[in-house]
Amino acid sequence: MSLTPQDGDAPEDGGRHGGKGGGDRSADRRRRRRRALRWSASVLAVVILGTAGAGYLYYQHLNANIKSDDLNLGDAKDRAAKTQANAAGQTALNILLIGSDARDSAENQKLGGARDTFDGTPLADVQMLLHVSADRTNMSVVSMPRDTLIDIPKCTDPDTGQSYGASSRAMTNESLGRGGAGCTVATWEKLTDIHIDHFMMIDFSGVVSMADAIGGVPVCVDANVYSHTSTGKGSGLKLEEGTTSIKGKQALQWLRTRYGFEDDTDLARAKAQHMYMNSMVRELRANAKLSSPNKLRKLAEAATKAITVDDGLDTITKMYDLANELQKVPTERITMTTMPNRYDTYDTGRVVPTEDADKLFRLVREDIALDGKDEKKATASPSPTVTDTAGADEDIAVQVHNSTRTGTLAPVSGRASAVTGLLKDKGLTGAVADTSAATSEETTVIRYPSADLQADALRVAKVLGIPTGQVKRSTDVSGITLYVGGDWRSGTTYKAPDKEDDDTTPSSAQAMNGADESQCMHVDPAYTW
Repeated sequence: MSLTPQDGDAPEDGGRHGGKGGGDRSADRRRRRRRALRWSASVLAVVILGTAGAGYLYYQHLNANIKSDDLNLGDAKDRAAKTQANAAGQTALNILLIGSDARDSAENQKLGGARDTFDGTPLADVQMLLHVSADRTNMSVVSMPRDTLIDIPKCTDPDTGQSYGASSRAMTNESLGRGGAGCTVATWEKLTDIHIDHFMMIDFSGVVSMADAIGGVPVCVDANVYSHTSTGKGSGLKLEEGTTSIKGKQALQWLRTRYGFEDDTDLARAKAQHMYMNSMVRELRANAKLSSPNKLRKLAEAATKAITVDDGLDTITKMYDLANELQKVPTERITMTTMPNRYDTYDTGRVVPTEDADKLFRLVREDIALDGKDEKKATASPSPTVTDTAGADEDIAVQVHNSTRTGTLAPVSGRASAVTGLLKDKGLTGAVADTSAATSEETTVIRYPSADLQADALRVAKVLGIPTGQVKRSTDVSGITLYVGGDWRSGTTYKAPDKEDDDTTPSSAQAMNGADESQCMHVDPAYTW
């Protein structure tokens, strides 16, 4: 599918130079513009809107182009806690980029094909979480393959009032059709426990118009490629070996190509999308022609018409504020990753998140740079602030649940009873084993429903040697509940993960650096010409 847009600048006069030292000022202005051309694909495109403006009326015109929708359509219990500021008072930003395959117009239908799906339920075929560090020194991007099976929470369409019940083992791209982009946001928050501040969404025609306005993005293939099969599958992309600057429909084809790249899977497609976005960053920064007011005006028009955003980004001014934050991050500190996954045991055509995915999400939650260049995380995270004191050990009620089932292993029989006995031996005589069916938690976790039980939950964690980071507040439970996960299938001592190793980005995330110009997609020999 496509990629997702973003940011803008406040309107200003984009073309006048003059006064004493005009040449130097002109050069300074050009340098400032180049510094403002920061992120990627559509995300950075709107950053340069400030120089495209032609006064208040044009500003209002661009505002009118922007479509907005509700940020989160899920229930409060499924939402992640708001991101806390660091010691310096800085707060990380999390933005969900969504590519929709909606065929809701003649243009989208022509570009997307499949006439039988015209005006059907749209799918979120591209989903990328953009994390901007609190200190604005780095960005991390996590893509989720569209073939991922996950749990989608209950969502309510704000326009119609229709409620969509929670769904288990559903395709992640189905979330968009359950009320809008806000349900995709709710799905990500439930899965990752990462608070999402904004979303940006673009469809087929938006990708084409944006690529045309930018003027082309260089991409590379290691052989001639034609994404086409005798049965009509494929994006139609046809390129010669080497580097080609693509735009318009060809850019859309690149972003949608599955048959022809590497192993012809959605994972290869995500890799190609990362290459495109990284190349877009470099192109926007290097392309001096974008200082042309006319080019900027065209880009502003295309960007504001192409995107749908949440209500927190529904004006050029709001986008400008966000752009000022995004532009602080150097290209070499942008890291693209794909959510670690494996093929599902019961549906081999689909994938599910792995334990490495949980690790990657934790790194993002804790604002740890995925490029390994973080210096501020050398010490362990501080203990959570506790406003209450724990009760006596014998008065603490805790339910113990067996969550040792994994994607490849059956649950360990009697595990909840064994750990309950361990707690009783340590003086927590109020522990009770949950006899309901075993569930799956890759990492052992303690959940509590309200602030007055936080201290008691942390006491349980201390007794068992469970890190405080694995003690979480959740309205899914009615009391303190210990989920014995797949990482504690035997023994009486819980082994916490090694901190130094635990802060390393998993190799399975296939990290790609934004400044790496050597990337070239491998072509499946079956699709060469």
